[in-house]
Amino acid sequence: MLELNKKVFGNILTQEIIGSEPSIIEMKTIFERELLILVENLESISRENLDNILKQQKICEKHVNTRPGAMALNQSKIEMFNGYNNKYLEKIKEKINQFLEKH
Repeated sequence: MLELNKKVFGNILTQEIIGSEPSIIEMKTIFERELLILVENLESISRENLDNILKQQKICEKHVNTRPGAMALNQSKIEMFNGYNNKYLEKIKEKINQFLEKH
């Protein structure tokens, strides 16, 4: 069974991505805000925790993209999630690379 109340991107829940509410326009604003917060928070996270966040975010990505009946769901918001999630994954990888360059 799909966990609709699972946080998959900051405070964004699965149900917000696959459901009809909030609207795609509202979701764009919500994703922008969450991405800024998530990236800002990366500054104070240890290397080990960055690895864990990277793994967890990839699990969230799989959670959103592999659901029963996926084709019937709001593909626009799922695509938007994937775009913002990819941006976040890149920022995490950049931060991990900064740690690697220092050591």
